[in-house]
Amino acid sequence: MIKKKALDFLRVTHLRGPNIWTYRPVIEVVIDIGALEDAPSNLIPGLYERLVALLPGLVEHRCGVGERGGFLERLVEGTWAGHILEHVVLELQNLAGMRTGFGKTRSTGETGIYKMAFRTRDEHVGRAALAAGRLLLMAAIDDTPFDLAAQVAVLKDLVDQHCLGPSTAHIVEAATERRIPSIRLTDGNLVQLGHGAAQRRIWTAETDGTSAIAESIASDKDLTKSLLKSCGVPVPEGSLVRSAQEAWDEAQDIGLPVVVKPYDGNHGRGVSLNLMTEADVVAAYHLASRKGDSESVLVERYITGDEHRILVVGNQVVAAAKGESLWVTGDGAANIIALVDRQINTDPRRGSGEDAPLNTVAPEEGAEIILELGRQGLTAYSVPLAGQKVLIQPNGNVAVDVTDKIHPSVRHAAALAARVVGLDIAGIDLVCEDITRPLEEQRGAIIEVNASPGLLAHLKPADGAPRPVGTAIIAHLFAPGENGRIPIVGVTGTLGTSLIAKLTGCLLQLTNKHVGVVSGQGMYLDNRQVVAGDCIKWETGQRLLINRTLKAAVFESHARMILTEGLAYDKCQVGIVTDMEGMDSLGLAELHIRDGDDMANVIRTQVDVILPDGVAVLNADNAQVAELAELCDGKVIFYALDPDNEVVARHRACGERSVFVRDGAIVIADGATETALLALSALKTATARYPASLLAAVAAAWALDVTPELLTAGLRAFDAAPKPSAHS
Repeated sequence: MIKKKALDFLRVTHLRGPNIWTYRPVIEVVIDIGALEDAPSNLIPGLYERLVALLPGLVEHRCGVGERGGFLERLVEGTWAGHILEHVVLELQNLAGMRTGFGKTRSTGETGIYKMAFRTRDEHVGRAALAAGRLLLMAAIDDTPFDLAAQVAVLKDLVDQHCLGPSTAHIVEAATERRIPSIRLTDGNLVQLGHGAAQRRIWTAETDGTSAIAESIASDKDLTKSLLKSCGVPVPEGSLVRSAQEAWDEAQDIGLPVVVKPYDGNHGRGVSLNLMTEADVVAAYHLASRKGDSESVLVERYITGDEHRILVVGNQVVAAAKGESLWVTGDGAANIIALVDRQINTDPRRGSGEDAPLNTVAPEEGAEIILELGRQGLTAYSVPLAGQKVLIQPNGNVAVDVTDKIHPSVRHAAALAARVVGLDIAGIDLVCEDITRPLEEQRGAIIEVNASPGLLAHLKPADGAPRPVGTAIIAHLFAPGENGRIPIVGVTGTLGTSLIAKLTGCLLQLTNKHVGVVSGQGMYLDNRQVVAGDCIKWETGQRLLINRTLKAAVFESHARMILTEGLAYDKCQVGIVTDMEGMDSLGLAELHIRDGDDMANVIRTQVDVILPDGVAVLNADNAQVAELAELCDGKVIFYALDPDNEVVARHRACGERSVFVRDGAIVIADGATETALLALSALKTATARYPASLLAAVAAAWALDVTPELLTAGLRAFDAAPKPSAHS
């Protein structure tokens, strides 16, 4: 047994934006593995077997080998504790239902000290998985007991508390596939898709285009039915009542059997079906009035058939699921509660969590079930005879996919119902015997139109194929070719970066765009300072991205921000790099950045996040910065004070763009074609002192199609001198 304290976490950092490891949020850990430095996995007897017994899913980890079983191969060959912990933490997150796969571990150059990073979708879950992973790994090393089930249960609870619900997460994943960025706005399911003025917002299956009036109409079942009927949509006969006696009178007028439900309910709450007697109708009335917000209750003709849920997005039906009746069969010994637990709740698709497509059934608690059993002369504690079939729920359990079976006329009726109510996303409840036939042929009808419909029945049907409803919702929110992005300029380095950010913002504003800037000098909206002081922070950057007025944004950053927080944006249209200084001034030694290669690995992050149709603006007077050009997925504009700079000359010979100073004037060059903007002597005195910064800003604005005329006008008007204080 290893006696010396091992796996000591020296620093744990949540990197919320693009960083030196990956484009996505990770938790980075600096680990001291102590005496385990001398004990790789192949020298610890039984470690392999104990780890695989605890976490059999490790076989799926490909690791650097690149194939299934790759990590286990590394375990056999011999790998160190930091690397093992990385994979243990990833697998614990997977077991908790938060799928992740990215992780890396690197030596810092100090004996026994490693940097490890792993992908996590939530900081709370990631940190808890890290702590549990250390306990599990040390138990496997020391051959001591470890209660995996208890630890995974804790992690699952944290996932339920802190992560997006499965429906919202599915929509966000669909957005990610379209390369649309997302920002979670609350601890719940309110999410921003896109940035600035190009953004849209969702709240599970509601969008910023979902009408509050339409939601109110949908919650008023009597009004909804009236509107649908007036537009030719088949609905069941019935009317609103306000007492149990009125309910029975209406039932007799309509003709038995009937349905009783709250007039302002949704999702099937308080609905009683197939009622045949006065006692049943009276009991159902009282149930419905309790479930709704008033005593008003709807009594309707009972439609023979199965309940169906049709999901309409925009004007299109994108998914449909059918419900089934629930029955149990008696054995002469067990009561209905026990029969339900054995015959219904053992279905692995049932559960109480958000990710279960079917709910757990509790016959002693569900008012609708109690009422249904009462109609059969039973209670939840009754013991049915052997072979006796008992109806538990006459409908519901809408989880059998029938999307491909819907008759075209039924599709049309469902889409029309959503439009009549005014919902952009709607769950249409209809009852019919056969979804492949027109409703009119079988006396089928639409019984409800629901706002904020549940998506899980379509994402995880009990039977049938899952439907890409998230893709449909994203296609509804964003037209083809739209990605929710605004032009973003990132500026990284230490040489004049605040000036570059501010001037770039001013030049972009000349194109009639509302522009935001965050820099070391403050936050600016349309050249107006709204926050003073150093704003190079992830959270400040996020404040810009959620501003719905902005059509462009400029962000200053530096190596320390990249190492401790990550960039505030996922991708940018233009990335500017001025230099690779700052190891001392930014205190990077404590972050294990000790030489030029380390620094280059940090600064390259700014180039790595440039979009494929974007532009890197690089300082050709700095050889290390110029070398970053080969890492850019987009184009490159070099800038240099010397027009004869070798890097610029080679770049121009290839027909590419550059910015430089010739004969005292700022010049933009597209290949061999040169356009002089204006002489440095024509600038305001304070501005002319920083020619390199001016070139970088001009190059960035030019990359975003600011014309030479506007560039000239903007340079002439710009004043780099600090504004006097309002109190001076």
